[in-house]
Amino acid sequence: MPALRIRLYSPEVRRYNPSAFMAHRRHNPTALHDPLVSIVIPVYNERATIDEILRRVLDTEVRKELIVVDDCSTDGTRQILETMAARQANGENFAPVHDGGDPIELRDLHFFFQSRNQGKGAALRRGFAQATGEIVLVQDADLEYDPRDYSKLLEPIIDGRADVVYGSRFLGGPQRVHYFWHYVANRTLTLLSDISTNLKLSDMETCYKVFRREVLKGIEIKSDRFGFEPEITAKIAKHDWRIYEVPISYAGRTYEEGKKITWKDGIQALWCIIRFKFSD
Repeated sequence: MPALRIRLYSPEVRRYNPSAFMAHRRHNPTALHDPLVSIVIPVYNERATIDEILRRVLDTEVRKELIVVDDCSTDGTRQILETMAARQANGENFAPVHDGGDPIELRDLHFFFQSRNQGKGAALRRGFAQATGEIVLVQDADLEYDPRDYSKLLEPIIDGRADVVYGSRFLGGPQRVHYFWHYVANRTLTLLSDISTNLKLSDMETCYKVFRREVLKGIEIKSDRFGFEPEITAKIAKHDWRIYEVPISYAGRTYEEGKKITWKDGIQALWCIIRFKFSD
């Protein structure tokens, strides 16, 4: 009787490894390689934070331009920015600061000054018109939002998966705890906006909104104040843009620390949700 032969697989045989396969990132034809990011910073009466927020944004490891739009500040912020702009025009590379911290590098800064106070929406409208980067990111001039979150915000767009990214304060990031009724108002306005737009956002009112520049080309911003948030959301929803949300940290201010939004802005946001549902 012939001996039973058992055939063994050679150790050279390559086996399918699903985890290794999934870890390999395929090229996405809509991905961006080393894009320029236009960071638009609307500013109104932020003397206490303007130096530090500029330092924090400049410290981020992205190729960037900072478009700083002063909305006719009256607390000395405008004079600080005008001094920086003058030093830049004179060929200086750095500007001393009034908060005792490191000087501000001027290379990537672009300054614009509104002739009268018009509101956040108007300042962003002007900033968007000046942006030259492939990506446009909105950054408030206070310290509520942390530029260290840029990598999370930019990744879906750079990878080619998204055209628009919202940074959500309600998806698990660390945040300072106060103002329960602000939380209720934000969630209510977001819910009403979602009903109107058929989007599934958790934080429509967030500052951190990031766009591929072509998204903004076909949009005319009409709101001058905080109505910008529901307006831009409604207008994005009317197109087939790919929208992502990512968790961000949030260190909200008190009114004593300079917070500006009030219940009147909530009423205006509600009106904008209704208005821009039916018109452009």
